Amino acid sequence: MAEAPNNDAQHELTFESADAGASLTYPMQCSALRKNGFVVIKNRPCKIVDMSTSKTGKHGHAKVHLIAIDLFTGKKLEDLSPSTHNMDVPNVRRQEYQLLDISEDGFLNLLTDNGEEKNDVKVPDGEVGEKINKLFTEDNKDTNVIVLTAMGEEMAMDAKEAPKGA
Repeated sequence: MAEAPNNDAQHELTFESADAGASLTYPMQCSALRKNGFVVIKNRPCKIVDMSTSKTGKHGHAKVHLIAIDLFTGKKLEDLSPSTHNMDVPNVRRQEYQLLDISEDGFLNLLTDNGEEKNDVKVPDGEVGEKINKLFTEDNKDTNVIVLTAMGEEMAMDAKEAPKGA
């Protein structure tokens, strides 16, 4: 039997990460999930809007029925799983940025806390997009945009007038 050559090169891996190694999700037991919390259903980050537990027969396991809304698309998703099973919970981050400009192709030009520009968040459709446009373009207010980040996706969730003297 020939032995594989003992070289360390095959074990060298390069990891590139910009988020301090935080994972996109973390496991949590079904029974520990709560309404208004977050959960991953069908690989989508969701907010739990309703949940119920059903007791089953003599030897069955209690099941948890989750109804949740996709954070980014607003779609309603459901899941039924045993209460002892683990489910993934997305790491959700809300960050507030100062709005510098809105590009012609519909992207927000945002200023981060450390003074860098962030140009990869689109103006959302619907109410939030209109609110951003109204505050910034029509009312000429200093505007802060709240961006929600989960599982590698980002979306502007809200906007508000920046506090004076900020």
